Amino acid sequence: MRTRTEILAALGVDGGSGRSLPEQLCVACTTTLGLDGAGIALMTDAGHQGVLGTYGEVATRLEDLQYELGEGPSVDASRRNGPALHAELTAGEMSLWPGFGPAAWAAGVRAVFALPLQVGAVRLGSLCLYRSTAGHLDEDGTATALAYADAALAVLLFLHAQVSPGSALHPTLREPLDYRAEVHQATGFLSVQASVGLTEALLLLRAHAFASDRSLVEVARDVLAGRTRIPFVSTEREDD
Repeated sequence: MRTRTEILAALGVDGGSGRSLPEQLCVACTTTLGLDGAGIALMTDAGHQGVLGTYGEVATRLEDLQYELGEGPSVDASRRNGPALHAELTAGEMSLWPGFGPAAWAAGVRAVFALPLQVGAVRLGSLCLYRSTAGHLDEDGTATALAYADAALAVLLFLHAQVSPGSALHPTLREPLDYRAEVHQATGFLSVQASVGLTEALLLLRAHAFASDRSLVEVARDVLAGRTRIPFVSTEREDD
């Protein structure tokens, strides 16, 4: 079993890799626990704010999908301030996530474990672990996963502390928010175009991205550039 201190001490040793600290932690966690991938998401009370780091093709795709759909184990863990542990993705469990569940199954994921990264009631993120074989983590694996979650929380706090009060966020934390800004702009544009609220506009955007098998930010950029027009049912009544 690795401790938080050991995990943090090992970060940055492969400084030439070009990976951020969250990405390095995902690599180490995946390797140590024999997973197929891991991801760290930025969370607030408003929900999923973006992906900070991943390792593994499956984890990268599914972490993006959790952000795009606003559902999944990372979202659940952050919302409930407790682990979302799914040792076997049965049909019943996948029904919790109408979009994410089938996509995870199709990607070969059979078990997923999400741990919240929080300080008291303050939500900072989630660590999500993906595995292609069903089954619970054993006692040692559970302790190691919790140690990686503690280390991930320490990394987030470290990045927050690297900037002075009133300054911009650390680039690692800023990137997912910049990514989200394009989605916000497209949501506002679609809200006006379709005469619907922002929540409904975001649902339209997410539905189109999911149906076309494209990322949410790709669709958002095309909407803003006028390359994509999302069909909608007008809520305005025609005059008799």
